[in-house]
Amino acid sequence: AGDRIITAINTGASSLSFVGSAFIVLCYCLFKELRKFSFKLVFYLALSDMLCSFFLIVGDPSKGFICYAQGYTTHFFCVASFLWTTTIAFTLHRTVVKHKTDVEDLEAMFHLYVWGTSLVVTVIRSFGNNHSLGPWCWTQTGLKGKAVHFLTFYAPLWGAILYNGFTYFQVIRMLRNARRMAVGMSDRVDQFDNRAELKVLNRWGYYPLILIGSWAFGTINRIHDFIEPGHKIFWLSVLDVGTAALMGLFNSIAYGFNSSVRRAIHERLELFPERLYRWLPSFRPKNQQRSEMVSL
Repeated sequence: AGDRIITAINTGASSLSFVGSAFIVLCYCLFKELRKFSFKLVFYLALSDMLCSFFLIVGDPSKGFICYAQGYTTHFFCVASFLWTTTIAFTLHRTVVKHKTDVEDLEAMFHLYVWGTSLVVTVIRSFGNNHSLGPWCWTQTGLKGKAVHFLTFYAPLWGAILYNGFTYFQVIRMLRNARRMAVGMSDRVDQFDNRAELKVLNRWGYYPLILIGSWAFGTINRIHDFIEPGHKIFWLSVLDVGTAALMGLFNSIAYGFNSSVRRAIHERLELFPERLYRWLPSFRPKNQQRSEMVSL
C-alpha cells in the first residue's frame, strides 16, 4: 500500500513537471522573439526537466531492461537539469559582475560541460547498479550502490546549489550597490522602476532555493538509509519522491514563465477576435484593457 501511494505521488508530481516544462519548450519553439541566448539556456533546462519527468512517469519497477533504462535516463537528465541552472547562474554573473559580453561564444562549452558531465556520472553509476524494487527504479540497494548514487548525484547537486547561491549573492549584492549609488546621485527615483527592480532581485534570490526545496528531503532520506538501511520512514519517502518530481514544475515557473513569455502570449492573444473576449473577458490582456481606458 505504501509503495502504491508513493508511486501515485511520483506519477502525479512528475506529470505536473512534464506539463510545465513542455509549456516552456513549446513557447520557445513557437515564439521567435524568445530565441535569445538567455532564454535558450532556459529552453535546455526545460528540455532536461521534461525528459527527466517523462522517464520518472514511464519507469517500470519490475526487473529487466525497462527498470535499468529508467534508472539511467532519469539520472542523466536530472543531473543535466541542475547543471543547466549553473550555466544560467554563470552567464548572469559573467554579464553583470564581470561585464563580459562573450557568453554566447561559450554555448558549445556549456553543452560539453552539461551533457558530458551527465554522461560521465551516469556511466560511473553503473558500477553500483543494484536497483531497488520500490516505486521507481532510480534508487539503489546495497551499500556500494547507495554510495555510488550519492557520489554521482547528490554530491554534484549540492556543489551546484552552493555555486548558484554564491553566484546569485554576488550578482544581487553588486546590483544593489549600483542602485544605491544611482539613488545617491539622483534626487528622485521612479517608484515603479524601484519596485520592479527589487522584485527581480528577490526572484533571483529564490533560484538556489528551488534545488534545495526539491532535493533536501531526498538527501536526508539517502543519509538516513545509510545509517539505518532496514528502517524506512514513510512520510520522508513521500516528501522525497514528491518534491524531487516537482523540480521541473518549479524550474518552469521560476526560470521560464517570465515577463518575456507572458508578453509573447499576450501579443498572440491580442490577435484573437473581439468576440472571444466578450465571452471570456478574463483572458483579455491587461495592456489592451489599459489602452481602452486611456482612449475613453
